[in-house]
Amino acid sequence: MEFEYTGRHVEVTPAIRNHVEEHFGKIEQIFDDTTARAHVIIEVEKNRKIGEILVHWREHTLTARDANADMYQALTRAIAKIEKQALKLKKKLIDRKQQAMPTASVAPPPDAPVEASPRPSRIITARRYSIKPMTAEEAALRLSEDSNQFLVFRDADTNRIGVIYKRKDGNYGLIEP
Repeated sequence: MEFEYTGRHVEVTPAIRNHVEEHFGKIEQIFDDTTARAHVIIEVEKNRKIGEILVHWREHTLTARDANADMYQALTRAIAKIEKQALKLKKKLIDRKQQAMPTASVAPPPDAPVEASPRPSRIITARRYSIKPMTAEEAALRLSEDSNQFLVFRDADTNRIGVIYKRKDGNYGLIEP
């Protein structure tokens, strides 16, 4: 793990560096790879000593800040907070990895042809039709004059809705409920 120190209104002594690196050595197994970087910021404001730690690990940033009258105590408590956050994050990563489906069960075999799944059908509202009472013969005459392929009408005799449509052979088809 790489360490970087910043002192605000205070000098970062080798004793403070040893203290931080010794405590991080105890939790080094959590950060299993060497890509982790820690930035330790030490600040003094009147009688308060503030220790802030930023750890950059696996595209995540863990932050902890603690204030105390003793600088060593503030840094120890901040490191404990970082340890708690790192354990929570690592548990989350492990759980996600263990619950994931294996790619072999999801992906098709590499030699198999891949077929695109058909798109689901959609209902597209074209327009509204006025339904007028007329007989089937009147509907056929009206449809022959019109460019539409079908006509919805209300049968004047039975008061039921019917659909008359043009067939490919030149005749008309009638759909009645």
